[in-house]
Amino acid sequence: MSQDFQVLQSGSVADARGSVLRNTYRLLGLSMLPTAVGAMIGVNSSFAFLAASPIMGTILLMVGVYGLMFAIERNKYSATGVYLLLALTFLLGLMLGPILQFSLHLRNGGQLIGLATAGTGATFLAMSALGSNANRDMNGIGRFLAVGSIVLLVCMVAQIFLRLPMFQLVMSGLFMVFSSLMIAYQTNQVVRGGETNYISATLTLYISIYNIFVSLLQLLIAFSGNDRD
Repeated sequence: MSQDFQVLQSGSVADARGSVLRNTYRLLGLSMLPTAVGAMIGVNSSFAFLAASPIMGTILLMVGVYGLMFAIERNKYSATGVYLLLALTFLLGLMLGPILQFSLHLRNGGQLIGLATAGTGATFLAMSALGSNANRDMNGIGRFLAVGSIVLLVCMVAQIFLRLPMFQLVMSGLFMVFSSLMIAYQTNQVVRGGETNYISATLTLYISIYNIFVSLLQLLIAFSGNDRD
């Protein structure tokens, strides 16, 4: 009888973790819709305020993004968290406007965007597969990521004022590595039961995917972009 109960309990835990993972992927897929809408609006928008005051404009955008992320975490156990997450994905899609505008003015800009999209998708699938093994303990990577997130945040703030092109490329490479590992780690946390909230898990995965796409596109533009028409 006790063995049957243990099997039943183990099955319930596995079902709960599978449910969190499925809900995470569903919400992640849904979040791409407002991102696409925001990106389409951003491509056709003027970002003159960023050109006029790049430091202040960047700081205001960062405050808006991190403010929404904080609000999502505070409301992750209610439907409000979902609405706030979709609002964040729309804002981040809108913020893709400048880099997409720049890319589309290159002769091979459309190709670079396609490559960045494909590369991001391939990275997500590979790292998700790596993290989906419930027998693999990735807590060690979690400690590394905690330190890395602080380092990258300091670098981001420094770059707002320094605005060094080469430093930006180095940061893009670091963000790609960091975000790729974060996808594997977050997926592993879900399948092992370390993360039980699908809204929080979706937020982490979405930000990682977003950072990989932007970073990869920046690197492709720097090393493969043809001159403007």
